[in-house]
Amino acid sequence: MLRKSYSKTGKICRVTFKYDNPENAETAALTGKFNSWSIQENTMKKLKNGSFSVTLSLQAGNSYPFRYVLNGNTWVNDEEANSYLPNEYGEENSVVVV
Repeated sequence: MLRKSYSKTGKICRVTFKYDNPENAETAALTGKFNSWSIQENTMKKLKNGSFSVTLSLQAGNSYPFRYVLNGNTWVNDEEANSYLPNEYGEENSVVVV
């Protein structure tokens, strides 16, 4: 799930990324164009209901491919992403448009 909140100037968008976690993963990270696909940088907080969440500030007027990485090695998409793009591994990346 993606929740967006724009700054008063409209130049920055705070995006909350939430993953429901049907796999019951122990850990999750958000990775994408915004952090050079690093799985170390945006560790997601595990919520009481077992889902994961993290909020980032992104520059508005752009689109950002991203994926969630569960337990350090399972890459999954957001079912409610704005769109999807093929990647070089024969899969698709989720895309958020801000």
